[in-house]
Amino acid sequence: MNKTSIFTLLLISLLFSACSTRGKRAYHKYDDSQTSSYSSNKNNHSSSMDKKTYSHPTMRPYVIRGIRYHPTVVSVGDSFSGNASWYGPTFHGKLTSNGETYNMHDMTAAHKTLPMNTIVKVTNTNNGLSTVVRVNDRGPFIATRIIDLSKSAASKINMIGPGTAPVTIEILGFRTKGSKNIPTIKELKESPQKQEIEGFALQIASFSKIEGALSTQEKYNNTDGYKTMIKDVENETGRSYKVWLKGFKSEQEARDYKENSIFENSFIVRED
Repeated sequence: MNKTSIFTLLLISLLFSACSTRGKRAYHKYDDSQTSSYSSNKNNHSSSMDKKTYSHPTMRPYVIRGIRYHPTVVSVGDSFSGNASWYGPTFHGKLTSNGETYNMHDMTAAHKTLPMNTIVKVTNTNNGLSTVVRVNDRGPFIATRIIDLSKSAASKINMIGPGTAPVTIEILGFRTKGSKNIPTIKELKESPQKQEIEGFALQIASFSKIEGALSTQEKYNNTDGYKTMIKDVENETGRSYKVWLKGFKSEQEARDYKENSIFENSFIVRED
């Protein structure tokens, strides 16, 4: 079987294999349009071509059962409360949302919005028992639940029998590339203390001539602390100059700003 066939099978598996309590995972097509970027300094334009790409499909917003979920900006020390559930044998050996193979004996968990590889401490508030897990999946897609633990992690806090338990979640850090094991305390201290899903922008205007784009860029640069840039886009319909307002830390931030600013007719784009 060639590489293309293997990739196709993996993609199909990701699209259609999902937990009944977590829903189907959402993936979107890549935008392969080529663009040139112009910095906020109109005299310092970049002519290099780049592609609009994404680090992984699961880091983009997705929709499950009509609800839109957004990857979250989080920092070490942030905490959340809610109910935990667990998943085990039915999904053992199947692919998780980030492309790993689910192993119910690993210390992992599914969360709706935390960035992949976030390390969290989960405490069962009924008995005070705690465990540390790494997020590598999406879910659970039930409003009253905030995290889905692996069977091994659930056993650490004595919630296998009940199936669910009230918990608190504390952000401990973020695993760097490499090992799938839970980082040591030293490694966590040396890792980034804040994880952001950056790269969202608002397209506030589009022109067929560069002069209009430059004028708009200069007019709105530094609006509420956000920077402007020009995207020089060329496709089968011709060439256009799109003005973006950038610097948003998440799609939700961009959406909230759009709804409460003078740019109500703008739309959200992803800058990469």
